[in-house]
This record gives sequence, C-alpha cells and structure tokens, in this order.
Amino acid sequence: MTLAVVAPIRSKPLLQSPQDIADFEQDLLSEFVLARAAAGLADETISGDVDVLMEVRGWFGGPLWELAPSDLDRFFGQDQRRLATLTKVRKAQSLATYFEFMEVRHQADIHAAIGVLVQCPVDEINRPRGSTNMQVRIPPPAADVDRLSAGWRDDLHAARKYAPTVRNYTACRLASLIGPRVSELSLLEVNDIRWDLGTFGKVLLRGKGSRAQKKERLVPLINGSRERLEMVAPGPAVGVRPPPRRPWRAAVSFRTPRSRAGAASA
Repeated sequence: MTLAVVAPIRSKPLLQSPQDIADFEQDLLSEFVLARAAAGLADETISGDVDVLMEVRGWFGGPLWELAPSDLDRFFGQDQRRLATLTKVRKAQSLATYFEFMEVRHQADIHAAIGVLVQCPVDEINRPRGSTNMQVRIPPPAADVDRLSAGWRDDLHAARKYAPTVRNYTACRLASLIGPRVSELSLLEVNDIRWDLGTFGKVLLRGKGSRAQKKERLVPLINGSRERLEMVAPGPAVGVRPPPRRPWRAAVSFRTPRSRAGAASA
C-alpha cells in the first residue's frame, strides 16, 4: 500500500482581484459593526473600535487577516510607543475582539476565499499591560462609615467656610446612603427635593446621559438621607444648626449658576 498526495478540491482561492478582496473585507467589517450593535454596545463604543481597526489597517497597508504577531510588535513597540498605557490596552482589546469575530464566524470562509488561516496577532507576549476593568473594592464596615460621618459632622461648626463644608459633607453622605453618581450630585438643587413623595420623600437626580438629554430618576430618601438633607434644605434642621448670620441658602445649592460663575470670573 502506497501513500498518494491528495489534491484539495478547491485548488485556488475564490477571490483573486484586489477589488473582490476589498469588497469582502468591507463586508466583514460591516457585519462586525452589526454584531456589536446587536450585543447592545453604544454607538460611540462601536465607532471607537472601528477607528482602531482602520488605524491599524492604514498602518499595515493590507487586510487585517494578514496581520501577524510580529507586525503588532512593531505597531505597539514603535509606532504607538509614546501613547498612554490604557490607550494601547483599549486598541489591543478592539483588535482582539475583531479577530475573535473573524475566527468564530468566518474562519472557514476567509480560508476558502483568500487561502489564509486567521490568527489573532494579540497574544500574551505582546499584549499591552494594564487593565481597563474596574477592580473589586470591598466597602468598609458600616460602623467605620458612621464613625467617620460623626466626626466630620462634629467638626462642621469649626469650619472656616461653613457653607461649602456642609455641602461637601451632605454630598458624601448622600453618595454613601442612596448611591447617586457624581454627575448627578453636581447638578442637584434644593428644588429637586420632593419631601411629599412616598414614605420618606424623594430626590430628583439628573446627570446620566448626553449633555443634550439628561436622564432623570426619582430616588427615595432612605437610610437616613432625609435627615441629612434637612440639615441644608429649608425646613426644620436635624443635628447641626448653622452659625448665626449665615443663611441656609448659601449651603443648599450643590452647583453654582452660570451667571454667578461668570460674574465671579470677571
């Protein structure tokens, strides 16, 4: 019995002309964008991934499926050497996601059309070091938070600038009690407090979303947050009283109106 060379059924790749290859590459990128949109990613995130792919494509001067790990070594080690670490990490992640898309969905199609086996050029050797993922943070015990809050509250009377100090104290306590975002706290005003809604009252928070369309949400004043707000909002105060000759209005606004900011800067 002798061995014979078995010729492949398809001896040549299906796509030969540069135009056909370019059209096939464009179809892959379009399907990648659609798949990422189907996964629920924001348009800005998808656009950022596409920008990275087009940047690497322009630097390499050829289809991305021909990109080898040695090519990516030169890209990150020479061309992108002076960029910030997290920027390089984000670009490497965009490339890895696109190559995973090609390997999972179109490995056989690309090999049949071009004659190339797709291999991700981002490996454990040349992957930029760093992490864009949030690290797990263990919150301190409730007793430690209460002790910190009590000490801060006791020092309010001795503050040189009472109104900003009370504002900062109230904002930090709200962040720990009901969990608003920093952007929502910076836009909070006294008129956003709705004492009559629900059992404890509610506060209207704005800040999530684009500048043109801020999303709003009503958050109940639970976990003692109502008592903290009563310290700076009009009405009966609980706990700390303001010093004489210092109106409540100076301590209730969490942001400075633009007109006042412009006047101050002038």
